[in-house]
Amino acid sequence: MGFKPLPIGVENFQEIIEQGYYYVDKTAMIKELLEMRGKVNLFTRPRRFGKTLNLSMLQCFFEEGYCDARRLFQGLFIMHQDKDFTGYMSGYPVISLSLKSLKQPSFELSYMQLKKTIAEEFRRHDRILDSPCLTEAEKQRYRNICDVQGKEWDYLDALKFLSACLGKVKEKKTIILIDEYDVPLENAYFSGFYDRMTAVIRSLFESALKTNGYLEFAVITGCLRISKESIFTGLNNLKIVSITSPAYSEYFGFTEQEVRDMLEFYGRECCMDTMKTWYDGYLFGKTEVYNPWSVINYVEQVWADPESFPKPF
Repeated sequence: MGFKPLPIGVENFQEIIEQGYYYVDKTAMIKELLEMRGKVNLFTRPRRFGKTLNLSMLQCFFEEGYCDARRLFQGLFIMHQDKDFTGYMSGYPVISLSLKSLKQPSFELSYMQLKKTIAEEFRRHDRILDSPCLTEAEKQRYRNICDVQGKEWDYLDALKFLSACLGKVKEKKTIILIDEYDVPLENAYFSGFYDRMTAVIRSLFESALKTNGYLEFAVITGCLRISKESIFTGLNNLKIVSITSPAYSEYFGFTEQEVRDMLEFYGRECCMDTMKTWYDGYLFGKTEVYNPWSVINYVEQVWADPESFPKPF
């Protein structure tokens, strides 16, 4: 078995697979999502526990025309399941949005960054503007959002509007993926404009997730559990998966067996006791997990020097 580089700081699933990085298979999460049928799924986990990578994995699996999914997922858990699960591959339009860049010193800058982030996702799907399924008014509104020239309501309603446009053109419901939803809210809290930012995020989420007939399902990730009353008011379809939830417990972070397998792959089984002493200690639901950031950094360290002393990463 050949050497594989460790994906330190790499959060793109397609890049990890295509560039031959070591990948801990978390594709069973796809099966559980399809089995559980949650309409809006909010996952809260600590930083550097694979949230962004898992959303990237979901996008690669579900999005129509995004990548060669069958090649990327070859040999992984999900491909050994029956067509009740693999039949969903490359079957949906997907809206993918990260709110990480909204960490700005003022409300005005944060809101402008939100508009730019939304515009970028609209431009990613701009091929649908060639379709006769959209009216000229819809196309003009779409272009205005792309050019960051839309009206305020255009952005507050943007995810619902984009899913409607995709639904009309592709005749399919849309999957919405939102990463680091809590970053603009936490930043606003400490920067003095929490109420204004909360109102914006609430409007964006409510229109997309509450009364959206074009929504198949949504997955949202973040580190913090923001009170439901703040931004999820009236979302009766919200399923919150926190660190105490037994569901999905093994998909964020590495299980002990996954850590053992990694050490064995790199010929460093002798380091397991040290690994457990330093980087174990998280309990998600009833599953004991290791911090993946610490694990892969330590494995890289001991691969180069088995006698090196562990350290906090």
